[in-house]
Formats: sequence, structure tokens, C-alpha cells
Amino acid sequence: MIRSMTAFARQDVQGDWGTLTCEIRAVNHRYLEPSFRLPEAFRDLENRFREELRKQLKRGKVDVSMRLQSADNVAQGFEISEEMAQAVNEAANHINRMLDNPAHINALDILRWPGVLSVPEQDYGPAKEAATGLFEQTVAELASVREREGERLRPLFEDRLKTMAELVAEVRSRMPELLEAQERGLRDRFEKVRVELDPDRVAQEMVMLAQKSDVAEELDRLDAHISEVADTLKSEEAIGRRLDFLMQELNREANTLSSKSIDAGVTRIAVDLKVLIEQLREQVQNLE
Repeated sequence: MIRSMTAFARQDVQGDWGTLTCEIRAVNHRYLEPSFRLPEAFRDLENRFREELRKQLKRGKVDVSMRLQSADNVAQGFEISEEMAQAVNEAANHINRMLDNPAHINALDILRWPGVLSVPEQDYGPAKEAATGLFEQTVAELASVREREGERLRPLFEDRLKTMAELVAEVRSRMPELLEAQERGLRDRFEKVRVELDPDRVAQEMVMLAQKSDVAEELDRLDAHISEVADTLKSEEAIGRRLDFLMQELNREANTLSSKSIDAGVTRIAVDLKVLIEQLREQVQNLE
């Protein structure tokens, strides 16, 4: 399964307590790195959310934002301690009787006194329960988006891999002809300088030439890596890191093929291979 690391998901849920919105944005990253912006009342849910993310995602920088808009009919209200207010008022009047220029205390002065006015604690239980389900739905949607985005890249991978395999096969088919041409060229050089052709010397030179231009191992490894990439694309696990490693190996073999090239056509093929590998590598950087 090809999964992109770049995706966005948004879900809403409503209840008597109001409207809850969850948004998750994800971009490519070497590891899984989540960050959360939650209502203060939901902070104790963060660890649970992190565990859910680890179940669904393996890599990526993930930003989670959750907002709660309380319903209009949820009145905050205030609670007034009449006993405390009465006590403050009596204490203020008592002090005023002791003063030459007393200052009358007003209602706001009394309300500001600690313990007179309080806001009742809101019950966030139902909203937090809804938040847990909402987060799971949003993460599931994000994972689905990542899969769809990744699967759109499958034709690109398959097309590039097919072309790479054809290029490797072309080099393999041309190697006998190229080696024969190299042998003829070597004999021609001997004849031009009128050197007596010692069969043993010619054989020795041909062995050295064959060793320098032998790319059979490189072609075999290129074929093996191409097949491994194709098989990896079928895996249900996260494949980004493995594909990144395979891209490095493919590039190494293409470089070696280029350095051993004894023909302009092989050099061109090696360059074409490196271009295709780089195109795949750029896409692999964004895969989970």
C-alpha cells in the first residue's frame, strides 16, 4: 500500500453542549511527530490521542487542532454567596463607623471580594466523550486520504520501473556486441603500429578489458533492486524508508554502470536511469 504523508482531514460533531471541530494536517517527516492544540478542558485526552495516532500512522509531522464552541443555550451563570456578601457589607459598615470620612461601599466592591462571586464548573464529560470519537473518525479519514494520495502515485512508479527494466535489458543485450567491437579495436591498434600479434598478449589485454567493462553484476543488481521496489509497493506496511534505501542502491549501481561504460549509448542509458531514479526518489520522500 502506497501512503502519502501529506494529507488534511476535518470532522465536526454537535451536541447539547455545542459544536466540536477537529482538524488534522500532516506533512512529510522522518519520524512521527504529533503536536496538539486542544481546549484546556480536554488536555487530559492528549495521551489517548497520541496512542490513537501511533496505531494509524507511522511517519509524518502531524498537527492536531480541536475547537469547542459552546451552545447558546448553555448559560454560564454565576453563583453568589449571600452569606459572604453580607459579611463583607457588615465589615465595611463597621469600619466606616470608625472613620471621620467614611466611603460607602457599592455592589461591585462586594462582588470583587474573593468568595462572593463564582462561576459554576461546567460539566465537560459529554463533550469529552464526543471528542474521543470525533478524533478517531478524523484520524481514520486522514489515513484514508493518505492512502488515496499515495495510490495516485502507483502508475508513476510502475511506469518508471518498467522503463528502467527495459533500459537494463537493452544494455545487457548490447554488451556482447560492444565487447566484440572493443576486441576488434584492440587488434586494429596493434596492426596500426605494426606490432606482431602475440596471441597470449592479445588474450591478456582482452581479459583486462573485459574486467574493466564487465557490468554483469551491476545489471543483475539493478534488476534485483527494480524487482524489490515492485514487491515493496505491494506491502501493507509503511514502505517509505525501505524505498528510500532502494533508491540509494539503484543510484549507486547506475553510477557504477556509467563509470564502466565503454560506449556512448551505455553512458546515455546510465544517465537516463539516474534521471528516472531521481524522479522516484523525489516521490519516495513523501511516502509513509
